[in-house]
Amino acid sequence: MKYIVVLPDGMADYPIDSLGGMTPMEKANKPMMNELASKGEMGLVRTVPDGLAPGSDVANLAVMGFNPEECYTGRSPLEAASIGIPLEVGDVTFRCNLVTLSDEENYGDKTMVDYSSSEIDTEDAHVLINAVAKELNSDVLHFHGGTSYRHLLVYNNGSLNCTLTPPHDISDRVVDEYLPKGENSDVLLSIMKRSHEILKNHPLNIERVKQGLHPANSLWIWGQGSKPRLSDYFETFGKKAGVISAVDLIKGIAKTANMNVYEVEGATGGVKTNFAGKAKECVRALLEDNLDFIYVHIESPDECGHQGKLDEKINAIEIIDREVVSYIVHTLKEKNVDFRMLIMPDHPTPVSIKTHVSDPIPFVIYDSTNEQNNGSRIMSEKAAKETGVFVEKGYTLIQHLFND
Repeated sequence: MKYIVVLPDGMADYPIDSLGGMTPMEKANKPMMNELASKGEMGLVRTVPDGLAPGSDVANLAVMGFNPEECYTGRSPLEAASIGIPLEVGDVTFRCNLVTLSDEENYGDKTMVDYSSSEIDTEDAHVLINAVAKELNSDVLHFHGGTSYRHLLVYNNGSLNCTLTPPHDISDRVVDEYLPKGENSDVLLSIMKRSHEILKNHPLNIERVKQGLHPANSLWIWGQGSKPRLSDYFETFGKKAGVISAVDLIKGIAKTANMNVYEVEGATGGVKTNFAGKAKECVRALLEDNLDFIYVHIESPDECGHQGKLDEKINAIEIIDREVVSYIVHTLKEKNVDFRMLIMPDHPTPVSIKTHVSDPIPFVIYDSTNEQNNGSRIMSEKAAKETGVFVEKGYTLIQHLFND
């Protein structure tokens, strides 16, 4: 038996008036997900425990089977693990987004125009983060390039006792009330302000503006954490496991848990990504590398939610159904491979509010060896609720997938 999780990040949403009260998941033409819902188990699951923020870090840990209340130490240290940054006791890591702020003279009066700087590509981003590092690296501050707009700061003997806001939570808002607060906040705010001075007239940003792209004109610091602690996946679950994702956070969870990490050419962690390549690599890893379990993470619905792009979110769901879920299901069946597949988002990212919420989300578990008959049921938030099935502790769902 092979086991697959397909996780369209942020796919769940709220009913939308312009869709006649449907959600993007209901509106999307997704015949394969709907077929699996009609032939499998469906319900709601809570992936974000009370008291923890509804981030992809907490939620994906839960979906993979880890209890976030026991193992979560912050988002950025998982990303550090992904890009190979060794952490010492006392190190505090921070996510540094390359963001686009508006042009007001006073930093606090600026507006968060774009938390991703037009989904800046990694090559350009590294030029800019290296420019910041050249000026601001010190004995205690070290900047590291990541993927696209997502980068890291390691602060030796820094403090976790600060209040920081994810930039994707404040799109189109004036930033003043969301600036760093608490211990070391003066240092962090100084870095943000100085990065703006370094980046606002950088030649690469001048060229980006000419091309109609948002300039990556400031760092935004958030997501503090300390060295992560996760158990070995095989020792914990007895499955030889791997992860396919373009996002450093997800790859960092995998590396920390000694799971295989698979890179797919053209996978971006954004809206424009190599969907089909991820599906093909999933099947290849299961069959050629003889993995028991593969976790396929797809970021695009989340990005669309954060950007408030309804049509693009619907389109992303349809592509995932067509190029990822359908391909995996059809290929494994053609090869007579028995499998169980879990399809679910990690959290909702409603386009109406452009940020994560901690509401329970729908899941479908399909078993190729034990198809059910649930009529014309589709995969949606409403249909999942109507089943009456509710899993309170999200980290227990993976064991249900594995209990074949």
